[in-house]
Amino acid sequence: MQIGSFRKTLLSGKPVIGSWINSGSPIIAELMANSGFDFLCVDVEHSAVDLPQTQTIFQAARSGNPKCHCLVRLHGVDYSFVKRYLDSGASGVIAPLVNTAAQAELLVEATKYPPLGNRGVGFCRGNDYGASLKEYYRTANEDIMVAVQIEHHLGVSNIDAILEVEGVDAVFIGPYDLSASLGVAAQFDHPLYLEARNTVIEACKRHNIVAGIHVVHPEPEEILARVKEGYRLLAYSLDITMLMDACARGLGAIKQELG
Repeated sequence: MQIGSFRKTLLSGKPVIGSWINSGSPIIAELMANSGFDFLCVDVEHSAVDLPQTQTIFQAARSGNPKCHCLVRLHGVDYSFVKRYLDSGASGVIAPLVNTAAQAELLVEATKYPPLGNRGVGFCRGNDYGASLKEYYRTANEDIMVAVQIEHHLGVSNIDAILEVEGVDAVFIGPYDLSASLGVAAQFDHPLYLEARNTVIEACKRHNIVAGIHVVHPEPEEILARVKEGYRLLAYSLDITMLMDACARGLGAIKQELG
């Protein structure tokens, strides 16, 4: 089951480029993994995807490309939200709306095995259904990435305290929610949003924490611009948006030519 450490790759300083899975389609996940993404993140916060679907998507992505890591964007930070997705084989978790150090601590506790946390031990896909349990238990705390989403002005205000929590590896900015919390929803050139984003990435530099961001629309130039700014955990669009964009562009060109 194990395919190397996503966390160690990320902490090496090399940018990792992935994407988001919202459709729930294992076929799309298999195709996207085969295209060469470093990771695919299943969104269980904003989609209708449930746990059984998530595990199937993980299996499909691994079939498409064994080197593609699977992450999950959770719908909470406590034990009950976290453990089963890790057991399904996630190489890392991204937790939404982390606004306080206490929330970050709950996430780390749920993600790490004792003595660093309180994650339970059981036979599961993550440890080859028990066949690799001892090895998985020995390496999981070092291999599994923990990322907090900063997507509210309260999270920005508390960013230093959040990043002081031991076990937090990365910050992932949610641009839509962050801008909305500032009263400037989707205005990504607004000074308030840019100031908040800058506050986060500067804090990441001070605390030696990986900075990440979601570039929602499929625009390669924006991904490259964020890399130049120092972001290392980057999500390039999402399956449903790329599909819709490809359809709209192609059909628009056809209709324009046909008059």
